[in-house]
Amino acid sequence: MSDKSQVEDEHLIADGVDEEPVEHNRRMFEGGGLTFITISAAIYAAFHMLALNGVSLSGMTGGLVNLPFLPDFPLETWNFRIVHVAGALALGFLWYSANSFSESPGTSTPLLGYLSYVLLVPAFMATGMAISFAFDIQNGVMWNGIDATIKFNETWLFGTPLLIATVGGIVLSWFHKTSRDKYSAPDFVLCVCGVAVAVYLITIYGTLMRNSTGTPFAPIGISIAAVAGTLLIMELTRRVAGLALVIIATIFLVYVFVGEHLPGFLQSPSVTWQRFFSQVYTDAGILGPTTAVSSTYIILFIIFAAFLQASKVGDYFVNFAFSVAGRARGGPAKVAIFASGLMGMINGTSAGNVVATGSLTIPLMKKVGYHKKTAGAIEAAASTGGQIMPPIMGAGAFIMAEITGIPYTDIAIAAIIPAILYFVSIYFMVDFEAAKLGMRGMREDELPRFDAMIKKVFLFLPIIILIVALFLGYSVIRAGTLATVAAVVVSWLTPNRVGVRSVAKAFELAGGMSIQIIAVCACAGIIVGVIALTGVGARFSNLLLGLAEASQLLALVFAMLIAILLGMGMPTTAAYAVAASVVAPGLIELGIQPLTAHFFVFYFAVVSAITPPVALASYAAAGISGANPMETSVASFKIGIAAFIVPFMFFYNSAILMDGTYLQIGQALVTAVVGVFLLSSGVQGWFLGSSAVWFLRILLVIAALFMISGGLITDLIGIGVAIGTLFIQRVLKPKPGSTFRTGGAD
Repeated sequence: MSDKSQVEDEHLIADGVDEEPVEHNRRMFEGGGLTFITISAAIYAAFHMLALNGVSLSGMTGGLVNLPFLPDFPLETWNFRIVHVAGALALGFLWYSANSFSESPGTSTPLLGYLSYVLLVPAFMATGMAISFAFDIQNGVMWNGIDATIKFNETWLFGTPLLIATVGGIVLSWFHKTSRDKYSAPDFVLCVCGVAVAVYLITIYGTLMRNSTGTPFAPIGISIAAVAGTLLIMELTRRVAGLALVIIATIFLVYVFVGEHLPGFLQSPSVTWQRFFSQVYTDAGILGPTTAVSSTYIILFIIFAAFLQASKVGDYFVNFAFSVAGRARGGPAKVAIFASGLMGMINGTSAGNVVATGSLTIPLMKKVGYHKKTAGAIEAAASTGGQIMPPIMGAGAFIMAEITGIPYTDIAIAAIIPAILYFVSIYFMVDFEAAKLGMRGMREDELPRFDAMIKKVFLFLPIIILIVALFLGYSVIRAGTLATVAAVVVSWLTPNRVGVRSVAKAFELAGGMSIQIIAVCACAGIIVGVIALTGVGARFSNLLLGLAEASQLLALVFAMLIAILLGMGMPTTAAYAVAASVVAPGLIELGIQPLTAHFFVFYFAVVSAITPPVALASYAAAGISGANPMETSVASFKIGIAAFIVPFMFFYNSAILMDGTYLQIGQALVTAVVGVFLLSSGVQGWFLGSSAVWFLRILLVIAALFMISGGLITDLIGIGVAIGTLFIQRVLKPKPGSTFRTGGAD
C-alpha cells in the first residue's frame, strides 16, 4: 500500500509535524555547501553519542586501529565541554546569518567579504599561537601568568589578534549580506576564532594554571580568550534565540564592574576584568551546570528526538491524539493538550512545541468555532506544559539534577502530579469554553481511525523503554542511548524504516537542532558565573529572609515575580538556570526543601512563556493563528492560571511532589484536582452544566483555593463552599446580571 493510499484509508491528519521549522535567518545551502554542513553536523552529533558512551575506534578494535589526532574517550570533563561549545559555535555561525539575506545581486556586499578575509590573518595567527603554546608545554615549558615572555606572547601575539578578529568579524557580520544559499565570510572568521579559544583553553587548562583561575596569578591569555569566547557565545545566542537573553547577560556583565557603586544589597566587591574573565570560562560559569547538562543529557535527548523524527513518531503521536480526543466537544483543542504533552516529552522549547503541533491544531480549533485568540492561547498553554511533562521535561530537569544533586528519577517522579494538575486544568478550561459556546467535536470521517492507531501502539516503545531503563537504575545516558536504539528498531515495523542513510540524516538533524539550546545554556552560564563571583545570589537570599520575617507568603510571591521576570523572553532552560541561581538559594534559606524550592522556581520559569507582556510561546501561537500577540498572551495566561497557583501547593502540601504516604499523596491529588476543577469553573463561569453568575464565580474561586491548600480543615471548608454554590445555582437560580439587594437606614 502506498503512503498516500494509507493516509486516505486511515484518515491520517498529521504529516511532518515534528519537522524542524526553518528560521528566518537560517541558511538554505545547496550542492557542496549543503554536503559540507550536513556532514559537519552529523559528525558533531555522532561525536557526542560516542563520547558519552565511551566508544572509540581504538577501543572497538582492541587497539588494532589507532589513528592519530582522534580523541580518546571519555574526554576530560572541561575539555569535552570546551569542544562541545566550540563545535556549536562553528555550526551556528555557518548556519545562522547575523542579518537578512540579499534578495538580489545589487544588495550583496562583496567589499565587506574581502575585509573579512583580511581578518582571517589575525584569526589564524591566534590559532597558530595557541597551537605553538601546546608544543612549548609539551617540550617542558612551565606555563605561568608571571613570566614576562609568556605574558607578552599571550597578550600581543595571541590575545590582541584574537580580539581584533572576533570584534571585527562580529561587526562585519551585522552588515555583510550574501544570498541565502551561500556562506558568509565574516562567519568563517568567527569559526576560526572559536577554534582559537578552544585550542588555547584546552592547552592551558591541561597545566597547573587551571588552578589559578580567578586569582591574580592566572595567565592573561585565559582572560582574553574568555572575553573572545563570551562575545562569540552572546553573538550566536542573539542569532538563534533573540536579544532578550543577550540583554540580560549584558546587564549582569555590566553589574560586575559597576556593582561596587550601587546601594544596598546590590553592592558587590570591586573586581578587575582579568580576574572576572579568568573565572567565567570555567565550571563556575560557562563550563558550569548549564553546559554540563547541554553537553550530556540535552544533546543526547536531542539525538533521541531526531531519531524519533526520522521514524515519524511525532506524526503518530498527533494522529493518536486526534483518534482519542477528536470526537469530544471542542475536539481539536483537547487534541492540542494531548499532542503537546506527548510532543513536549521530546521537544526542548515551548515555542518550538507550539510551531510543531500548533500549525495543525490551531487552524482546526478555529474551524470548529474557537476564536483565533483563544485557539492560539490554548496551544501556547498546552505546549508550555510539555516542559513539565515527565520523563524528559524539556531540559530543566537535567539542570535541576545537576545543581541539586537530586537523582533525576526522583525529580521525574516528583513532577508527575504537578504535570497532571497542569494538563487537567487546561482540559477543564478548554472543555468549559467549548460548553459555553455549544461546540461540537470532529466527525468520524475527519479523524484517524482508532483501530489503525492501536495497531501502531508499539511506536510508544522508545518512550516506555526510556522510562523503564531509568527506573531500573540505568544512567540517564545509557537509558537515552537504549531508547534511541529502540526508535531505530521500531521503525523497521513501519513504512518509515530507519536505515544507514536515515541514521546519518538523524545525526545531521540532531546537530542542527542542538545549536540553539547549547548557545542558550552557554549564555546562561555567563550569568551564573556573574552570580557566583559577585555573591548577588547570597544577598538576594538575605532579602528573602527579611521579607519572610513579615510573611512567608510575601516572600514566596516576591520569589515568583523575580523568577517570572528573569524568564520573560528567554527559553525555559536559560530562564530556570538563572532563576535557580538567584531565587532558589533564598527559598532554601527559608527552610524549604531543595526539591520544593527548585520546583517552585522551575514551574514559574516555565510559565513565563505564557506570561504577558513577553510571552514567547503565546507570540509563536499568535503568528500561526493570526491573532494579536498581546491578546493571545493574556488569553493563554488565563487558560494556564492554575499553573500560577500549583507551585504554592508544593510549599503548603509536599505530598504534591510525592513526599508522603500513599494515602497523603492520593488525598493531595484528589483534592487538588477538585480544586483545579472549581478554579477553572470560576474563571470560565461554567459550573456543572450551566453558566455561573459573577458572585458564584467568586465563591468557586474561594472554594478552589481552600481545596488546593491541602489541609483537612481547608478541604472541608472548600467542599462546603462548593456545595453552597451548587445549591444557590440549582435552587435559587440567580439570573445573569443579578446583584445583591442592599438597603440604607430610613
